[in-house]
Amino acid sequence: MRKLIVSCFVMGIAVSVSAQQSYWKKNAGKTAKVILTNSKVNERMTDKGSVKFEQFGQPKETEACIFVAPDFKYQKLIGIGGAITDASAETFYKMPKNKQKEILDAYFGKNGLGYTVVRTNMNSCDFSSDSYTYVQDNDTSLKTFNLAHDEKYKIPMIKEAQKAIGNNFTFYFSPWSPPAWMKSNKSLYKGGRLENQYYQTWADYYIKFIKEYEKRGINVWGLTVQNEPMATQSWESCIYTAEEEGEFLKNNLGPTLWKNGYKDKKVMIWDHNRDLIYQRATTTLSDPETSKYAHGIGYHWYETWNNKTQLFDNLAETHRAFPDKFLAFTEGCKEQFAMDRIYDVSLGELYGKNMLNDFNKGNAMWTDWNILLDETGGPNHKGNFCFAPIIADTTTGEVFYTYEYYYIGHVSKFIKPNAQRIGSSSNRAALTSSAFMNENGQLVTVIMNDSDNDIETNLWIEGMAAKLNAPAHSIQTVIL
Repeated sequence: MRKLIVSCFVMGIAVSVSAQQSYWKKNAGKTAKVILTNSKVNERMTDKGSVKFEQFGQPKETEACIFVAPDFKYQKLIGIGGAITDASAETFYKMPKNKQKEILDAYFGKNGLGYTVVRTNMNSCDFSSDSYTYVQDNDTSLKTFNLAHDEKYKIPMIKEAQKAIGNNFTFYFSPWSPPAWMKSNKSLYKGGRLENQYYQTWADYYIKFIKEYEKRGINVWGLTVQNEPMATQSWESCIYTAEEEGEFLKNNLGPTLWKNGYKDKKVMIWDHNRDLIYQRATTTLSDPETSKYAHGIGYHWYETWNNKTQLFDNLAETHRAFPDKFLAFTEGCKEQFAMDRIYDVSLGELYGKNMLNDFNKGNAMWTDWNILLDETGGPNHKGNFCFAPIIADTTTGEVFYTYEYYYIGHVSKFIKPNAQRIGSSSNRAALTSSAFMNENGQLVTVIMNDSDNDIETNLWIEGMAAKLNAPAHSIQTVIL
């Protein structure tokens, strides 16, 4: 009898156990349920019944397979969700009451996507109807700090989401720009940097925001230091080098959070694209005194503006370098909105490709951008209109569900917070997959085929396999 071998490291490194505890010995005879979205026949998250696992020895190279190894365990999932921005909240409250309920249920209800994570903006962002901060100009004492702007739309919608989510509610925020008077260019827009003399005032601003939100019953789980700190945008933006972000975190933001009893708030650095994530993390976190204040590393997917594809390998390298910091996808959307493209399956495939690859590279939390936008892809005060999983026509009261919604749902609806990613791989480039084990022992595998061809494949687990059909441009979730 083989001895039990356990190799246990920090989050993200595999745990290996013997065949004595093999998945099949504990779960012999089970069949698996299949949920399919097939764009060719307009099936969306359709229950396709069950598949049976049969003995299947060594696969041949000519046999398409998704391999899953439940004994190899990696990072745990914090949660999946989206952002309630000014744009999302304003659109939401323009809709009829019955449609508001439909939208909340679609994301947070018992039969919805299972969202548990909510992000919002501190001060205005591009997806606000106007530009604003919470203090009057040159108020270094922050005595005029006032959340009246957020109380009109954002806070009520966030509270609705919190109520629907319950105990798993995971809320965090990001600033796009400090007040203009704190910045080198004296503008909310077009980059600029935080002036040195306002580092502590700006750190105190975060504390004010947290206290005021929590005073209203919204528990703050975490925050990012700065949204997109390398982007000089025509809308709200602010530039930090890796060293500047580290200095602000070490000398001001981190100590100020701790001093105010907020040591548990999860601080995420970077919050920008995968292209520079490794350089930013290895530079900002090289100082132990800085690193102790950082819990995670946030990132976006927009590196394609300067590359032909997403740079997923940079996540894996960053995760290897900092296994004690979680990776968090904090924003992504499809830009250049067009109402006549809301049923394009490529919108969903963009999400499927990113989610599955991100999880396979070590991601622990995945947050979409706006959860709701209107018929223009806004509102947006700089004309930066984008797609969202749900589009609401505020002129007719209609609600439209894009393929983004369904592709996200194939992951978020079935893989729960605290689920642990398990070993998996594909032997076909056209098939992308990832697998998780929920806390209740349920094994969930998600398989996407973004090619133009149907593919017959096998879900292979420890010498057993179930035959599956992966139609062209489809995604499916197999629940065992």
